[in-house]
Amino acid sequence: MSDTVTREDAGGIATITLQRPGLSHQLRTELLGVVRDVAADESVRAVLLTGTGRAFCVGQDLAEHIESLRGNAATSLNVVVDEYNPLIMALAGLRVPVVVGINGACAGAGLGIALAGDLRVAAAGAKFTTAFAGVGLSSDSGLASRLVHAVGGSRAAELLLTPDPFTAETAAQWGLVHRVVEPEQVLPEARALAERLAAGPTAAFRAIKTVLATAATDSLEDTLALEAELQSQLGTTADHREAVEAFLEKRAPKFTGR
Repeated sequence: MSDTVTREDAGGIATITLQRPGLSHQLRTELLGVVRDVAADESVRAVLLTGTGRAFCVGQDLAEHIESLRGNAATSLNVVVDEYNPLIMALAGLRVPVVVGINGACAGAGLGIALAGDLRVAAAGAKFTTAFAGVGLSSDSGLASRLVHAVGGSRAAELLLTPDPFTAETAAQWGLVHRVVEPEQVLPEARALAERLAAGPTAAFRAIKTVLATAATDSLEDTLALEAELQSQLGTTADHREAVEAFLEKRAPKFTGR
């Protein structure tokens, strides 16, 4: 078993756990491999991504990064194109709901990874920061895009230009996280949410993610066309038929993901 990233499967949920807070080359590589494996697994109907200990993910492993800077500063940040971008694209490309359990500190690229999920449960008092400007860098891991979409351009500029820490409670007020619970309840709460989603209409969730991926930038006409196309496809699914039958019979639907 890896000492940086683990995967456990149960009840249609793939639980991916970061075993270390810093994004070393090994962790990035192994996390990308796990995410790609999950994406190819048709039995997975929801993903739970979380960390261990007092931190979720604090971004780049700076002890490792300084060695790259000392070796060749001109190529030290090639990892953004080579490793970070493929990882974020893989996470964003997961076609099932992704719940992120933020068990502790969340900074820099760690915040970018968290925002690549769909729903976030955070530990009360957990500290968040964009971090990048504090080490003389701009953003990566899609953080600028995610922040603009989540909190608007004005607050995104503030968060990136003045990377002061803020709490999970403030993150919830801004819409960056969806639930704040006591630290010991993060994993149970996030798992319960993932279980609910895994038991839901998987094809509909995939369609919702497809629409949301471009709704902020597409024209209304394009969004209407995409919605119509997806609705036509969903109309033939067993889950849609089951939900309508259940409604008429005044019972809860039993979704199978088909």
